[in-house]
Amino acid sequence: MKRIVIAIDGFSSSGKSTMAKDLAKEIGYTYIDTGAMYRAITLYCMQNKLIENGSIDEKTLQENLSNIQLTFQLNKDTGRPDTYLNGINVEKEIRSMEVAGWVSSVAALGFVRRELVAKQQEMGKAKGIVMDGRDIGTVVFPDAELKIFVTASPEVRAERRVDELIAKGEEASYKDVLENVKKRDRIDSTREESPLRQAGDALVLDNSHMSIPDQKKWLLEQYYRVINE
Repeated sequence: MKRIVIAIDGFSSSGKSTMAKDLAKEIGYTYIDTGAMYRAITLYCMQNKLIENGSIDEKTLQENLSNIQLTFQLNKDTGRPDTYLNGINVEKEIRSMEVAGWVSSVAALGFVRRELVAKQQEMGKAKGIVMDGRDIGTVVFPDAELKIFVTASPEVRAERRVDELIAKGEEASYKDVLENVKKRDRIDSTREESPLRQAGDALVLDNSHMSIPDQKKWLLEQYYRVINE
């Protein structure tokens, strides 16, 4: 059976990461969470005081970017990969609202995107991967055999994010989360470097009112259609 690259792009909190993880596990592919890579860089900035007084110290970040090591290791308890920043598991830390508030701004920096895109392309050379993000089907893998663009209303996405945070034992304000979702949409869609947009040959999935089993069924149908062509 041939191995392909599956690119899943979409808005923040649209459920694309959950879909991508489940699909990769189902078909035996490697899952790569590119959003986690940008979140880890954002966390690095916070830990090293490169984000202060509402701005990013771009010069220092660029000088240190090549020394930041990002890796993924399978978590045997969850069956999913955890993100490691310079050898330390930061999977929980990168999912915080503080990181969410800055990640789109960090990800909009051209030198950050170019560095991580190169890493992502290297990861996908052997194919057999499911990669999700904002620019996978347009920039990272424009020749991916299967491209999905996931969307849902901002209100639905905010509700999902709140539920996710509460499930992790964190406090969450729907109003604040909705504001963050809309802010990230605006930054992601209007940035100069690799803006979020639907690839011309991507299949659109609006999952505002879809159950996870229905999404999974739909994705598998698309996967088998492509590999059997």
